[in-house]
Amino acid sequence: MNKARCIPVTYLNPTYDVCVVGIETTIDIYRSFPSGADSFDVRGTSCLDVIIVYNPRNVNKPQSGGKWPLNKGIKVLVSPTKASNILNDSKVKVRYYGSEGKELGSSMLYLTNVAISLDVDIFRTGTVTQGVRGKDTWSWGPGGKGAILLVNCDSDRNNSLVPDSEDAGPPTSSDVKDMSPMILTAEGPDDIFDDYKVYLRISSLDSTRLRVYQKRRYQYAKVLGKDQTLYEVKRDNLDEITFYVEGLEFPDADFSGLVYIELIFQKGNSKSDKFVPRHESKIFTEQVVFRVAPWIMTPNTQKPLDVYVCNIKTNTEFLKLIKNFTDKARCPLNMVTYSENRGDQWIQDEMEFGYTEAPHKRFPVVLDSPRNRGLKNFPASEVLGPDFGYVTREPKNSNTVNTLDSFGNLEVSPPVVVGGKSYPLGRILIGDGMSKDNMRMNKVLRDFLQAQQVQSPILLYSTWLYVGHIDEFMSFVPAPNKKGFRLLLASPLACLELFRKKQKEGHGGAVMFKGLGKKEYTIDDILSSETLKKSSEACQENIDMNRKIMKKQLGLSEEDIIDIPMLYKCEPDMKDAESFFPNMVNMLVLGNYLGIPKPFGPLIAGTCCLEEKVRSLLEPLGLSCNFIDDFATYHELLGEVHCGTNVVRKPFSFKWWECVI
Repeated sequence: MNKARCIPVTYLNPTYDVCVVGIETTIDIYRSFPSGADSFDVRGTSCLDVIIVYNPRNVNKPQSGGKWPLNKGIKVLVSPTKASNILNDSKVKVRYYGSEGKELGSSMLYLTNVAISLDVDIFRTGTVTQGVRGKDTWSWGPGGKGAILLVNCDSDRNNSLVPDSEDAGPPTSSDVKDMSPMILTAEGPDDIFDDYKVYLRISSLDSTRLRVYQKRRYQYAKVLGKDQTLYEVKRDNLDEITFYVEGLEFPDADFSGLVYIELIFQKGNSKSDKFVPRHESKIFTEQVVFRVAPWIMTPNTQKPLDVYVCNIKTNTEFLKLIKNFTDKARCPLNMVTYSENRGDQWIQDEMEFGYTEAPHKRFPVVLDSPRNRGLKNFPASEVLGPDFGYVTREPKNSNTVNTLDSFGNLEVSPPVVVGGKSYPLGRILIGDGMSKDNMRMNKVLRDFLQAQQVQSPILLYSTWLYVGHIDEFMSFVPAPNKKGFRLLLASPLACLELFRKKQKEGHGGAVMFKGLGKKEYTIDDILSSETLKKSSEACQENIDMNRKIMKKQLGLSEEDIIDIPMLYKCEPDMKDAESFFPNMVNMLVLGNYLGIPKPFGPLIAGTCCLEEKVRSLLEPLGLSCNFIDDFATYHELLGEVHCGTNVVRKPFSFKWWECVI
């Protein structure tokens, strides 16, 4: 905020100075006036508003043509209404009078008026709004104000393997479209800018978080950024100059997301062009603030745009089934070749798709996991590209990376309302040890997800599982209810109840895993197994714990949850649970089409009773259940369909800046 300027005038000789349009400046009429003067009047030319500030309890406003008393603490302010055409074309005259009304002398102030401002898209319309003040604050919500900055994390610049934000080269014309425009207005006589300088300045901290470019004849030149915290603007007789601001970092634990750019207009330093921030030489300062747009995850309920799956040479039949399924769902399928995946089929664990958005631009962004197995180069080498961004968070010590850092352990709910508080972009879900053991997702990842603010993360207990990922016991599917979705939870209890029902109906001899060449189990075998019974009870207890958390943190009722039959087998200590048969909640959701791991459950009259049960639960919701055989190539390696696929989804129509935080 500008500290009020004061221009002293004297009756002994004229005074010359500069004022800024729309900014009130005090005229000090008391420093030098004729002896014996006890009143005054003041007049200004047409481009000036002259304002008299007084206390009506002490001073009576004079009638037209009357005079103001000199000794009552009256202040005189001037505020230019338009920029000057020539030097000194605005005038203020103060005339002083003695006790008998005789004029004793006068002071003349000659002003050159400059219209100067730094403007951004404060109203979030996609275009710069000029001529408004209060650009140094940022607020959330439908009526919020403040500009937005994208992290320029796609690769338009040199088609390289690094995001543009990490590329120090000059931007291209397409690259500039990712940046937020900022307009500097410096209107006034050209000569005034020989003696008065215009600067843009950023803090040394913000210099690592943003860059500012100005278009020159042949390229966009960087004027602010790393090692460039101050820029003297060469006006070149232009009243308006457009700059382009590029974000470099997403919000994080040590970065709130707010960055600032300061405009300084001050009298030049004699005998030197070196900037010296002296208050007495400053005519005007202004600051604009940007909030860096967050990275946003998309839930299963968002429309699918692209599906990814890995070709590892041994999963040919699985790929055919996935292709048939994606064709049915009318969703493009991208096959990741063996040379790209190096035998790593767990593409869900490697990356998570999301997006970032500003009023002027939106593009998808892939978050790359630090797991760094065979697919470690794929997100940067094949996904990153023009209008497709990339971000990652790696712990300093790679030895701290664990299974919870894989993104089968990272999900997001559809939009929810919890206790009257709305989460229009859903809430992120992270598997955790919940103080029961020492395992956690790495702090750098948890901090990053928390810092985005708009999808307030929730911790779930997942380390009771051998792999430890939350997609082994939960999923969301679209539904035609008020919330628009249902939560699917794996349920050992529901599975045992189903099997007991079938046993009572005389189907205890129905065989599971028939024709797979594996050990087969009848319903009677399963229900008589003390080990499976204990495992089921222990796993159900852990799932119920998560059920309770999600009901509270997502505002769910029992009607919003569907129990999907599932059994787990555990170690004797009831930890390290693994799916006993292909885990049906670990599914691929493409709109109303569900790609569900084929469970190979007990066959009754030629029909799998597990498939039949799941159809009865989900098909009334308008969902199409498609069972996919992943037994040999995924299930036996402790994963399922969801683990082996990944989906780019349509961003939310809701604008994140309208969240109430």
